[in-house]
Amino acid sequence: QVQLVESGGGLVQAGGSLILSCAASGRTIISTYTMAWFRQALGQQREFVAATSRSGGLTYYADSVKGRFSISRHNPINTVYLEMNNLIPEDTAVYHCAASRRTRGSRLSGEYDYWGQGTQVTVSS
Repeated sequence: QVQLVESGGGLVQAGGSLILSCAASGRTIISTYTMAWFRQALGQQREFVAATSRSGGLTYYADSVKGRFSISRHNPINTVYLEMNNLIPEDTAVYHCAASRRTRGSRLSGEYDYWGQGTQVTVSS
């Protein structure tokens, strides 16, 4: 069983920055999983934010965050990060970490097998 726990969310002013962390616990070895971040705003569907391949050599981003967000992973400590810069109010959402057994990164939530509970990010204008 893969357990993912997100942290690092909070309230920030527009233009500010946050770094989210996703830690895998138990016997999980995240180097065997493609990892991603999704977000869900109140009343909206869950949407893809970013993904990284097993080694971290390939990354994928939603157009809405490209150039502002950066996904990275540190496999030795079973942790994935999402660095968010130049935040805007439209980034307000609950951010979820997800893991997939597939070898390729995907923008489709249905292709991810495990999910964390999420961390709230609120950007004020």
